[in-house]
Amino acid sequence: MIPFFDLTKQYETIKAEIDDATARELKSGWFILGPEVRAFEKEFAEYIGTRFAIGVGSGTEALHLALLALGIGAGDEVITVPNTAVATVAAIELTGARAVLCDVCPDSMLMDVASLERAITPRTRAIIPVHLFGQSCDLEPILEIARARKIFVLEDCAQAHGATYRGKRVGSWGDIAAFSFYPTKNLGAYGDGGAILTNDAQLAERVDLLRQYGWRERYVSEIKGTNSRLDELQAAILRVKLRHLDAWNAARRERAALYTELLRTVTPPREMTYGQHVYHLYVVQTRNRQSLISNLQSRGIGTAIHYPLAIHQQAAYANLGYRDEDLPVASRLAREIVSLPLYPELSLDDVRAVAQAINELA
Repeated sequence: MIPFFDLTKQYETIKAEIDDATARELKSGWFILGPEVRAFEKEFAEYIGTRFAIGVGSGTEALHLALLALGIGAGDEVITVPNTAVATVAAIELTGARAVLCDVCPDSMLMDVASLERAITPRTRAIIPVHLFGQSCDLEPILEIARARKIFVLEDCAQAHGATYRGKRVGSWGDIAAFSFYPTKNLGAYGDGGAILTNDAQLAERVDLLRQYGWRERYVSEIKGTNSRLDELQAAILRVKLRHLDAWNAARRERAALYTELLRTVTPPREMTYGQHVYHLYVVQTRNRQSLISNLQSRGIGTAIHYPLAIHQQAAYANLGYRDEDLPVASRLAREIVSLPLYPELSLDDVRAVAQAINELA
C-alpha cells in the first residue's frame, strides 16, 4: 500500500520536539493570543521576509480578513483563477465583492497575465494570484499591471510555504498575503490555522483588530471585527515544524524530480525557471484519468484530484456566469489532472513503484 498522504510518519520523525512543545504549552495555562502565537508570528515573518505576520483561525479567514483590511466590499471586483480551492472565491464573496475569473497558462497551470488584463474593469479593486500546488505565479507582470492601475495584490500562498520567486519567498511580494496551516500543507498545524503577512504597518494593525472583535483594549471595539485567532497550541506546533520546513521542501523536490525523470505516459508538472517549486502537490495531466486512478487504486496506490471541478463549474458559483469556453485551459485541467503521492517521508522506492505502475498502464 502506498497512501496518497501519511501524516503519522512525519509525527514519528519529530515526536520528541512536538511532545515537548505541546507539554510546555499545556502547562502554561495560556491558550489564546499569548507568547507562542507572538513568537511564531515573529519567526514566520522573518522566514518569509516580511515585517509583520498575524496568526488567524484558518486559511480561508486569512484571505477574508486580508480583503477586509484592504477595504474590499460590496460593488468591488476581485480577480482570481478558476482552478483553486473554493476558499479563494468564498473569501471574496464573504466581503460582498464579486469574484471575476481569468484563465491560467497551460504550462504552469497558474494565472495567465493576458487573461488577467482582459478581466480588469473600472470596478477591479484587487487581484489574487494563487501560488498553486507549490509553485509561484509569474508575479512581476501581475504587480506591474496592478500598480499601474492602483489595484491591490493579495497573494494566496496556501499551497506554497517556502516557494520562491526570483530569489524571494512568496508572500513577500504583494500588498498582503494569506497562508493556510491546514494539516496537509507543507507547513501544517494539527488543526485549522492561518496567517496574514504584510510589510504595511497600517494593514497589519487593521488585521490585528479584525481578528479579535476590533479590540485594541479588551472589550472595547474600535471597528467591527470577528473571532479568528490562531491558538497557542497550534502556534507551538508550527514553531517546531517551521524549523524543519526547508528540509521537508528539499525532500519534496527530490521526490518530484525522480517522478519527472521516470514518468513516460503522463504529462508531469513543469517547473518554471523564475522560482523554486516546493511541490505541495505533484500534479500530472492525462486524458485517461479515471482509468489511471482505478488501476492505481487496484494496486493499493492512492491518488487525489485538485480539483475535479473548476470554480465556474460548481453549482454554488453558477451565478458568476462563466462557461467552459470562457476559461478553456482551466476547464481542460479540471478533466485531466491527477495528484500522485508526494510527501517528505515517502520513500524513493515508493516513488519508483508509482512511476512504474503508471508507465505500465500505457
